[in-house]
Amino acid sequence: MSEFLASRYEGLSPYVPGEQPKDRTYVKLNSNETSVPPAPGVARALADPALLANLGRYADPHCMPLREAVASTYGLDAAEVFCGNGSDEVLGFLLLTFCEPGSRIAFPDVTYGFYRDFSSTQGLDWTEIPLLDDFTLDVDAFAAFDSTVVFPNPNAPTGLAISPADVVRICETHPGRLVIVDEAYVDYGSQTCAPLVRDHRNLVVVHTMSKSRNLAGAHIGWCLAQADLVSDLNDIKFSFNPFNLSAPTMAMGIAALEDEGYFRACTHQIMETRERTRAELEAMGFTVLPSVTNFVFATHPALRAHDWLVRLREAGVLTRYYAAPRIDDWLRVTVGTDEEMDVFLRETRRILETL
Repeated sequence: MSEFLASRYEGLSPYVPGEQPKDRTYVKLNSNETSVPPAPGVARALADPALLANLGRYADPHCMPLREAVASTYGLDAAEVFCGNGSDEVLGFLLLTFCEPGSRIAFPDVTYGFYRDFSSTQGLDWTEIPLLDDFTLDVDAFAAFDSTVVFPNPNAPTGLAISPADVVRICETHPGRLVIVDEAYVDYGSQTCAPLVRDHRNLVVVHTMSKSRNLAGAHIGWCLAQADLVSDLNDIKFSFNPFNLSAPTMAMGIAALEDEGYFRACTHQIMETRERTRAELEAMGFTVLPSVTNFVFATHPALRAHDWLVRLREAGVLTRYYAAPRIDDWLRVTVGTDEEMDVFLRETRRILETL
């Protein structure tokens, strides 16, 4: 670190994204992305001559066309939608807007690492609530915590979800604290809490287009909340980065939302491929959690997870390993196309045959 770095960042451990190597062609199953293209309308939106002609102008800082498209998708009003440059930025704005420095926040001990980083950079007093022994969220413990909570539902990297009724219980136990539910993976087989925001003032539901809409490269996210909370978020955004989404980015997002049929077909295919992958891994002796996401989380009694990671990488297959307590013998594998998963399964069988 340089001598100019603010002292509050000393000891910070930045989030480490999944690797993006360029040395060869890989079957890339490490970052929960997809090699499937976005909806066909996305390409048509980008080809609009008016879009190119207006690139000399700033995009709408209120993101209203995109907010209206999102609101229509969930049966809400645009005033109940806040848009950001990916769900990570939305999460950052939520903590910046609603958490005082030094205030308390809780998230699971096994979860998305960015919650820890956001809390550290914003000077929050963060607490990790352990998952239960079966890796499910401890709903009672989250309900009992009396300050801000944030958790993915489904959780990552476990792939497990709790019900909307459990989320309601967490909200209602302490209605004076914020409950942030990160639904990055909700479209792969679990229930969204989006319809609940009007009835629960302290609920914020966060979404991304990086997974089920095949737009990780565009980086589009939003949250759903009551209108005055969204107004607060926009006030902070306008004090920090008013033009956080470009016109091409918003055009892509709107086009993706308009093609519900393509979205349903893509998510259905991922779920089918996930279940096939899970069954084949279990037949090889792996324990695989019952994921409702676009990844699986697996362990094997005779194969160390890190060894599995390294040998897959040597074979041209990238996966995700976490050197963390409780999960250092598990591997997270993104569900790719059937062809990509065939390569992954074939190479995994070869590895097991050498043990």
